[in-house]
Amino acid sequence: METRIMRVVQQGEAFAVQSQKAESGQVMKCNIMLQELGGKYENRYVAAMLGNMAGCVYGPGELVAVTLRFTAREYNGAMYQDILVTDIAKLGIRN
Repeated sequence: METRIMRVVQQGEAFAVQSQKAESGQVMKCNIMLQELGGKYENRYVAAMLGNMAGCVYGPGELVAVTLRFTAREYNGAMYQDILVTDIAKLGIRN
């Protein structure tokens, strides 16, 4: 994993999902769309933020330092890729 500086495009609302790892059986989750720096055609990623991170709100255009975990899995003959935010911090700069 590596930490990158990215721009927030948009963030969805937090919602509860089932979790076998959580003590309560549920964990909060929200999705965030991030874009690499360099212009409007740079790569974009939709990543999940879990737990306490899901309660943090980032506005469009905010710059963040973010660490992403990419995983891939096979389920019932289909392949899926997941992107998880493992760490995120506002840089206090808005573009």
